[in-house]
Amino acid sequence: MASISLRDQKLEQQRQIMEQKMKQKRQNSGMVQANDLRVGSAKRPISGSRSRELHGYDGPMQFLMSPVNPDQVIPLQTNRMSTYDELGNQIEVLTVGDDVGEGSGEEEGESVPVCSMGRDASTDDVCADAAVAPLQNRAQRDSSPSQTAEIEGSVEGAVETFVITPAKHGTLYKCRIARDRKGMDRGLYPTYFLHLEKDYGKKVFLLAGRKRKKSATSNYLMSTDPTELTRQADSFAGKLRSNLLGTAFTVYDNGKAWRKNHRDPPRHELAAVVYDTNVLGFKGPRKMTVILPGMTPDRQRVTIAPQDDSETLLERWKGQNLDDIVVLHNKTPVWNDETQSYVLNFHGRVTQASVKNFQIVHDSEPDYVVMQFGRISEDVFTMDFRYPLCALQAFGIALSSFDSKLACE
Repeated sequence: MASISLRDQKLEQQRQIMEQKMKQKRQNSGMVQANDLRVGSAKRPISGSRSRELHGYDGPMQFLMSPVNPDQVIPLQTNRMSTYDELGNQIEVLTVGDDVGEGSGEEEGESVPVCSMGRDASTDDVCADAAVAPLQNRAQRDSSPSQTAEIEGSVEGAVETFVITPAKHGTLYKCRIARDRKGMDRGLYPTYFLHLEKDYGKKVFLLAGRKRKKSATSNYLMSTDPTELTRQADSFAGKLRSNLLGTAFTVYDNGKAWRKNHRDPPRHELAAVVYDTNVLGFKGPRKMTVILPGMTPDRQRVTIAPQDDSETLLERWKGQNLDDIVVLHNKTPVWNDETQSYVLNFHGRVTQASVKNFQIVHDSEPDYVVMQFGRISEDVFTMDFRYPLCALQAFGIALSSFDSKLACE
């Protein structure tokens, strides 16, 4: 009994000590203080200079409290926005919070930074200093002066004929390129698949391309059969070849190189692409010049089948012999001080910044985008083209953007 009584006394002493300590803590005025925090700052910026008193609450409930009465729960506003998943499919995301489009002072078409600085710039180009970011325009995402009276194109006839036929005037062809880098050697020699986008997420395969091995310069084969990427196959549609530095590319059809005393007709040159030298990107975004064969009054492509080096598209352009050729340039991106990046308005078709993003226009009509190309996920890109391009020309120009360039990066 004595031991039980002694234990009860010790427990009573400990209880009294704990009560005294808790009383001292409750008298300390610095224990619980109101926090002047910007609600949701960890997730998204809130416009204006509003602050919210939290009354000592912590956790998710602090975002639902009324600024006047902490015990009153206020309804949250939801915003619906479109984005793309890793496979490039368009999805809708429901976000919670204040609507930045109302009363925030943002102008329509304001650029939004899309480059995540946490990524490794050495392994991906989306955060490079010369990367081009898409300009976000929520009110008019898919409208532009050159799209107002257009229809979306579709495959007509055989694919082999469609890919080399110039696009119809007044028609926009929306395509998607998927890059496959899985396998033993596809890290260095990936395969690219071009599909024409259709309604409800459907796609129509057009072309596949892959860089040839054991070639002195970059050489890409393009085929209408993804399983037969060889020159001997009947599905061979054309090829893309570069110079040694990777600054000049030429797109050919499936013909053979001209040789003297050779009966086969010479191959046709369909396009040429020239990249300005820009070592380490110090001169800003890439600058491209695209040389195309001219078009006849009935909208047929002029035949460029050189039998001499002076007759090629590149040599004609260098010598300022512009007869029967069309010279295009990439649209110059605009520097945005707020996002600290170069931006272009892709009208919702491009979602990620990349040095590969570009738009091709004619100097006399900069609002008519002949072709645009850009990233929407790590290995998925959109490619849209119009008259006078055909699918093979546009795909070859896009492949030239993928190729590494010693004097341009």
